Amino acid sequence: MHMPPSVASRAPDTEHASFAEDVAYYLSLTPRQLPSRYFYDELGSALFETICRLPWYRITRTERAMLQCHARAILSRTGHISTFIELGPGGGEKLLTLVSAHDRDDLNVHLVDVSPAALHMATRTLAVHPEVAVASHQATYEAGLVEFARRPRGGGRSMALFLGSNIGNFDPPDAEAFLLAIRAALSPGDWLLLGADLIKPEKDLLLAYDDPLGVTAAFNRNLLVRANRELAADFDLDAFDHRAVWNAEHSRVEMHLVSRSDQRVRVPASGLDIAFDAGEAIWTESSYKYEGRGIAAMLDRAHFGVAHQWRADGFALTLGEAR
Repeated sequence: MHMPPSVASRAPDTEHASFAEDVAYYLSLTPRQLPSRYFYDELGSALFETICRLPWYRITRTERAMLQCHARAILSRTGHISTFIELGPGGGEKLLTLVSAHDRDDLNVHLVDVSPAALHMATRTLAVHPEVAVASHQATYEAGLVEFARRPRGGGRSMALFLGSNIGNFDPPDAEAFLLAIRAALSPGDWLLLGADLIKPEKDLLLAYDDPLGVTAAFNRNLLVRANRELAADFDLDAFDHRAVWNAEHSRVEMHLVSRSDQRVRVPASGLDIAFDAGEAIWTESSYKYEGRGIAAMLDRAHFGVAHQWRADGFALTLGEAR
């Protein structure tokens, strides 16, 4: 039977207050920062979908091809899966690959994302299988996992999906803590499918985060557009350059917005009046890159036994069973 999508949403005033508080806190740090989770308003989500189509950004294309190639092998290793939960589903195409390979008898899908636009796109994508029950949760990953863990459990196993190398946006201690949070939402015998980008030549990494068309630069600057629109800030977009750097010591690509000159920026909703020096940067994202063995070790510490790892074109899909 077709069940209509349900949405668990945060109130707009709560979302606005969280954004204002986070901007106040992170822009007051040294170095100044803005949390990458705020990239994904409606425009940011559309820009990211465009980034995923760029020839220099191979993560999405490679991962999708791997899922198309290995979907049946993945499901054959897991036994009967009755529930998928995807954290950060994007447009839903990758999850659709697994759903289409599934027998779909009594299948439930949970989508968790802070972006209503992403949830809408993913729900629409999965609608080609109207017999699949889809519930979307507009929430942080952590809140979505708590909500998922509270649901009544039926038969079959659950599989959590954390794809797109989103794990790379956490620093190492937070990545391990987050994997433990995923494990806490699952039962022994449930599964996690983790997608992670591998270390590759620096020039390839930088092209992926500073593309010649300037789409990633627009995606980065959209944080300032959002602050101007929602928090009454007065960021001058032309006064900040996009910069991507490879930090080999920490195995991460960093994105920054760099002030072109001495300037003053006000963010009334956050109570900020900030003087920027020329060359001063706002750190907006870290994207950690991995070695295959490191991924397996990280999952082991989070109480997942690695069942298999597939690698292609500098990317790894790792299937772990909750112990």
